[in-house]
Amino acid sequence: MSRIFRATPKLPPGSVRQRLGAIALLLLGGCAAGPDFVGPAPPAVERYTPANAAAGQSSATFTADGQSQEVEPGRRLAADWWRLFGSAELDSAVQQAMAGNVTLESARASLRQSRENLQAGYGVFYPTIDLGFSAVRQRTSPLRFGVNTASGVFNLFTLSTAISYALDVFGGERRTVEALGAQVDYQRYTARAAYLALSGNVVNTTIARAAYQAQIQATEELIARQQEQLDIAKTQASAGTASYASVLSIQSQLAASQATVPALRQKSDQAEHLLATLAGRTPAESRPPEVDLASLALPRQLPLALPSDLVRLRPDILAAEAQLHAASAGIGIATAALFPSFSLSGTYGSNSTTFGDLGNSGGKFWSVGPSVDFPLFQGGASWHRKQAAIEAYRKSLADYRQVVLNAFAQVADALTALEHDAQSLDAQAQALRSAEQGLSLLEANYRAGLVGYLQVLVADAQFHQAKINYLQASAQRYQDTTALFLALGSGWWNQESDAGSGQQERRR
Repeated sequence: MSRIFRATPKLPPGSVRQRLGAIALLLLGGCAAGPDFVGPAPPAVERYTPANAAAGQSSATFTADGQSQEVEPGRRLAADWWRLFGSAELDSAVQQAMAGNVTLESARASLRQSRENLQAGYGVFYPTIDLGFSAVRQRTSPLRFGVNTASGVFNLFTLSTAISYALDVFGGERRTVEALGAQVDYQRYTARAAYLALSGNVVNTTIARAAYQAQIQATEELIARQQEQLDIAKTQASAGTASYASVLSIQSQLAASQATVPALRQKSDQAEHLLATLAGRTPAESRPPEVDLASLALPRQLPLALPSDLVRLRPDILAAEAQLHAASAGIGIATAALFPSFSLSGTYGSNSTTFGDLGNSGGKFWSVGPSVDFPLFQGGASWHRKQAAIEAYRKSLADYRQVVLNAFAQVADALTALEHDAQSLDAQAQALRSAEQGLSLLEANYRAGLVGYLQVLVADAQFHQAKINYLQASAQRYQDTTALFLALGSGWWNQESDAGSGQQERRR
């Protein structure tokens, strides 16, 4: 990382004027106290999962129900990654949330605030100029000055200007501005993290809502079949051709199926309300776009950032690094406080008992000169503040490492989840096909008069239950694909135009 100051050039020995100039350059541009920040190196690993795991291999492919997903190490994700699902309705839901989300708006306001604080911090490198004017009526006592004369009442007008400049000899002010720049970076990456979380929440919630709707439809079809089955069982029990126990058994199955519908509707409603909230509206004001689960396309290519690149792509890792940078600058600030502080100041003004005589030379006054503040004894407070700053840096470093570990674990979890999702979906697809084939055979046998209609209804109920299980497994695969994209940091770096502005601000 580039330093925020320039090294002072060495002047050859010569005249007194040259030596004084060298001293002045040292005072104005000397090295800042404390360590120069260097970002932590990424973990020295080449994989997210163990070597014996199928997930994360350079040639890993997850295939289920005729659909394959291929891992592509080294390829980065697009900024609008949700478009990979091929749904215009999903795109619309994301755009609505981006336009109205209040959490994102708050994060952007915090970013703008930190930028203004940084600009305010740059003011320390310029002289401070103040203009003052006062008009007072006062009475003095000459006895205070050892003069035994009569006191008097008079007006006093004062017009003055003062100039002061702090010489940042030991770099405490530069470290302070460096910390403000790190705070800008932190807020920037926090805003990006909010953007990432928002897009992920919208996509996941939309997929979940679509899955609930599909399960409700399949469950209602199952209930209709079970109701037919119950009616036939009741007729057979009344005719004495079947026991009433079969009626009770079917009634129990029907009631269990009916009980799942309200729960699914509640989950669907909650998802709808969450989407409205994410878009910055109340549930009564907004109805999100309807998305059919069957219309979603499964992303076939899975871009996978290399482990060495992940620390530069995840906004939460970059935010933790910015906090570490601020803590490093804090050491410099605390170190500079152990040394003397220097400043230059000058005052020029005029006093007069009448406003019109302020310009007379008799009332003019001025002063100019340097000042030095030596911290001789503070009860060890400055030293302990430096030690506290060092411990704050160590804490930030540990927090950074934990964020990195969590990030790598999230990528590994998503990769293995996709592997297991493919296995589960493949099994559910096989179960669905078997149930469908069994239903077709029973329907053919029923038309041939070989089996009763009750058997057909039982097989149809099994088919619809297999369909519900298949829908759940399919939705889980979509959501775990989203989880991988989020774990990789999505593609925000391809969209935001000010990605490098933080470095520029620190070099100003």
